[in-house]
Amino acid sequence: MTMFVATFRVLTRSRGWKLYSRMSTVTGEFIKEKTGLVLGVYTTDDDAERFKLTSAAQKLNEKTSGALLEHIKLAGAGVKKGKGQVFYKLGSQFPVIAVVGLGKEGAGYNEEEDIDEGQENVRIGAAVGCKKLQEVGVTKILLEGMGKPEAAAEGATLGLWLYQVFKNKIKQKKAPQLEFYGEENLEERAAWEKGVIKAQAQNVARNLADTPANRMTPTIFAQSTSELLTAHGVKVTVRDKSWAESKQMGSFLSVARGSAEPPVFLELHYSGAPKQEKPIALVGKGVTFDSGGISLKPSANMDEMRGDMGGAACVVATLYAAAALKLNVNLIGLIPLTENLPSGSATKPGDVVYAMNGKSIIVDNTDAEGRLILADALCYAQEFDTQLTVDIATLTGAIRIALGGAAAGVFSNSTHFFKKLRQAGALSGDRVWRLPLWEYYSKKVTDSASSDLVNIARGSSTGGGSCTAAAFLKEFVPKGDWMHVDIAGIMGTSENLPYLSKGMTGRPTRTLVEFISSLSKSGAGTS
Repeated sequence: MTMFVATFRVLTRSRGWKLYSRMSTVTGEFIKEKTGLVLGVYTTDDDAERFKLTSAAQKLNEKTSGALLEHIKLAGAGVKKGKGQVFYKLGSQFPVIAVVGLGKEGAGYNEEEDIDEGQENVRIGAAVGCKKLQEVGVTKILLEGMGKPEAAAEGATLGLWLYQVFKNKIKQKKAPQLEFYGEENLEERAAWEKGVIKAQAQNVARNLADTPANRMTPTIFAQSTSELLTAHGVKVTVRDKSWAESKQMGSFLSVARGSAEPPVFLELHYSGAPKQEKPIALVGKGVTFDSGGISLKPSANMDEMRGDMGGAACVVATLYAAAALKLNVNLIGLIPLTENLPSGSATKPGDVVYAMNGKSIIVDNTDAEGRLILADALCYAQEFDTQLTVDIATLTGAIRIALGGAAAGVFSNSTHFFKKLRQAGALSGDRVWRLPLWEYYSKKVTDSASSDLVNIARGSSTGGGSCTAAAFLKEFVPKGDWMHVDIAGIMGTSENLPYLSKGMTGRPTRTLVEFISSLSKSGAGTS
């Protein structure tokens, strides 16, 4: 029997709930659609007037004859920075309103924390408010810009996203519709839309990284990327094993030897600037599952190694955002994709392999595989006349020990470009921190009597693992400016950020997008 489904706009007595009803195609029941509003409030040092409303909140307060502010005062600590309170039926057209604390008005760059606190306070506030409305059944959320609409859009779009693809659809948490609330201001609207795109890009990376490894093989990753990016005008070329062999990528192929899944090398081109402008190369580590190979990892938490292609996911997400934002820049994405598994054909500790540039490498530890696949990808990047090469990789557990989940570690031969990346991280709230590329660390990987390199440092000292990994990569980078971003410490949620739920984080996608956006506006150049 064919079910007739109709949609109705229903006028109710519930004072503007903006209820809409639609017939469920499954049960035939009517589903109510509820609209709620998220507003911000600042705290002050004035004991008499502890709170100051945003302009949007002030206008609504006037419509409620001061009831909104009175309820906020009664809530007290419930609306301090990073907290929120839900109020009902305050006499406005919105019977449900979430008010969130934004801290002190005018908060800006905090040098000690290396972060723009004003932007981050808005991200957190937007996420908290939207989640509170979601919890009470609101299906359409109107969110004010809180003075920083780009950050508000980021916080809300990230905060409402969950990876629940394989959860029973009945049990899945419904994502509310999100819209900007405010007067028609073209500048604010543009900032809001940019924030949505940047957050959506990070959600692309989260989705790729959180997908189980049997559902995100190198082949599936390539297919998913092609479907996503070609629709936005990005040229996607999928290279197979034979192509890698023709390029003599022995280092990359050595990692793939243990898996029945064929390796793939993705090449992505986004052309947003004139052809004569040199491109930026983004190289992403794409190990879709990392068991450690013969140097097997401990079984505890090995499932998280589905996210060992987080660098590759960030590259895809960054090109997605660049295309959606129509950034005036040329980008090349290079992504070696493989699994790292033990088998009878797997590379063994002590084996010697050759990289594309002819350098011989003793593979002392097969769990140090990321640097092996990146070595050939960086060599290949030399075939393009780039202005800058950036590789992004979940490379070392040592970076997690050094920095925890607070920041990505960066190694660079360019202070100019690192400063721009650091500024982007401070603005996006997803920070980076520079570590050394000294000759001291290079000697750890080049001091071998029988080969040009070893893939893991030898000697009695076990410290500086992230630095020696970066020193290894340095042996393969193209001439010119280069940055290596180690994201192993930030691949999974380790910080209590309301706008990032448990699972893979997609960090530092927004920092990369902000960084490239700044180059797009000003021209990369060198100083």
